[in-house]
Amino acid sequence: MATHKLLLLPGDGIGVEVMEEVKGLMKWLEARGLASFAIEEDLVGGAAFDAHGEAISDETMARAQAADAIIFGAVGGPKWDKVSYDKRPEAGLLRLRKDLDLFANLRPAICYPALADSSSLKREIVEGLDILIVRELTGGTYFGEPKEIVTLENGQRRAVDTQVYTTSEIERIARVAFELGRLRKNRVHSAEKRNVMKSGLLWNQVVTALHAAEYSDVNLEHILADNCAMQLVRNPKQFDVLVTDNLFGDILSDAAAMLTGSLGMLPSASLGAEDPVTGKRKALYEPVHGSAPDISGKGLANPIAELASFGMALRYSLDLGDIADALDRAIARVLSQGFRTGDIAAPGEKTVGTVEMGQAVITALEHELG
Repeated sequence: MATHKLLLLPGDGIGVEVMEEVKGLMKWLEARGLASFAIEEDLVGGAAFDAHGEAISDETMARAQAADAIIFGAVGGPKWDKVSYDKRPEAGLLRLRKDLDLFANLRPAICYPALADSSSLKREIVEGLDILIVRELTGGTYFGEPKEIVTLENGQRRAVDTQVYTTSEIERIARVAFELGRLRKNRVHSAEKRNVMKSGLLWNQVVTALHAAEYSDVNLEHILADNCAMQLVRNPKQFDVLVTDNLFGDILSDAAAMLTGSLGMLPSASLGAEDPVTGKRKALYEPVHGSAPDISGKGLANPIAELASFGMALRYSLDLGDIADALDRAIARVLSQGFRTGDIAAPGEKTVGTVEMGQAVITALEHELG
């Protein structure tokens, strides 16, 4: 049995608590001979700043480079609000994405039938929703130069963020979307703003050309990003795989997340390019939710997004897709049995804490795996 080298970066706030449930799941899998892990744990975000004066150390980055996968918690909190921009907790995550070239962010938005009434939309609009948003993660507005705030001669201040994309950056993220589309419903939407942005026009042209050359078997539809936001609210189940740039992907994936009822439910994966020799990708897996300092340390956090993120690692990095499938079914089973943390509970509904929810998932997984 292969031993998988994992780096755990719990981070700040509830990241520490939900990571404990992943560690419990890994121990359970090992105890039953289903998987083998070599685990390292390190600091990131505010915790790393407190220890090293940086949001992530060079030593931690070296461990990240060597890992088969990184399991990430959450970073940030009011304690570090006045830290300089380049050392803020979020800078640790940005460095991981940039230095490992994790260009493909996969954000599932799944509405479990048991939680359809938790969505702000009507049950018939969201029940059965299963969207995969593929967001370009290392280019665009967040990384383009110049990026600055300057004072003009007339005393006014001017802020500049630059949206930059090259053909190769667009091609590689579109290729990921088309390949995933083939594994799902063979349908991909590409969202940009070609009507007012040159970067959007290039995006449209490159995706169209790649589709014609290599993926003509996949149904491709182009959609303007603002219309896409509207359609996510109007009729979200028309989408299956949705590919878009860094800025629009940030916005659209959060909108899609709330269709499901709670950010606490949703995982994500950030993948690099395939190694030409091994076929492996650098990869980081993290829940969509933040560090939630208001409930940190109280045992109230929902661990499902972190557990599901680990499930994505099983699928995309560790070649354990059967266990990932069983974990997905276990989460659905737990929800159908009525287990609820506070973020997904209806008014007056009984709730459980982080540890109890984590244990319920393991119990359900034991049932799924026999």
